[in-house]
Amino acid sequence: MTEPRDIRIKRMKMRSMRRGIKEMDLILSAYAEQNLDSMDADGLDAFDALLHENDQDLYQWITGQVSAPAPFAQLVADIAQTFQK
Repeated sequence: MTEPRDIRIKRMKMRSMRRGIKEMDLILSAYAEQNLDSMDADGLDAFDALLHENDQDLYQWITGQVSAPAPFAQLVADIAQTFQK
């Protein structure tokens, strides 16, 4: 059974808010609120996969301390751009 799009987006928004590191809560929840509703299925898949990554790694990727792995590079760049605004 597949998860309906609206339920999937709500789940990912909640996971974005309840991370473990407050900085990642703020960054990911702001990005999710602004972008998830307009993402296509591939974008949602990528964001969902990103939510399974470790917060410390995500923070280093988004702040540019460490390069993001290739599968996440574009998404992390987009999040970082949103974060810098």
